[in-house]
Amino acid sequence: MNDNASTPTPSPAMQSLDRLVGTWELTGDSTGTVTYEWMEGGFFLLQHVAMHLFGSDVKALEVIGHLQPFGQPPTPEVRSRAYDTRGNTLDYVYEMDGDTLTIWGGEPGSSSSYYRGTFVDEDTNVGQWTFPGGGYTSTMHRISR
Repeated sequence: MNDNASTPTPSPAMQSLDRLVGTWELTGDSTGTVTYEWMEGGFFLLQHVAMHLFGSDVKALEVIGHLQPFGQPPTPEVRSRAYDTRGNTLDYVYEMDGDTLTIWGGEPGSSSSYYRGTFVDEDTNVGQWTFPGGGYTSTMHRISR
């Protein structure tokens, strides 16, 4: 947010996630689709998930953005919470560094659960989820913007 409280603007960290906007087909160990869309104002990115993983179908909604509790400044990290059809609430931290997207399960750098993917072009991200005892590959190919 800028210094002028009357004119808030989305952070550069949020703006860097614009390359996720659209509907993506998942291939690899997970299949299905994910759709990212901006909430009006550009401060939050919404992700709708419909995927098949490890023999189960999972649907989820994730809200991605800076936390900003009452009377507080926004957090430096871009955080999210996902709610899924299995009753899970999962917290993540998003980082975009050049063409590399890292999604930390929990706190950045301290978690053994994370996704790291590389944009090989504007419509393809190739990566892998890693977590204790396993992981899975995931390639996203944008099918619409």
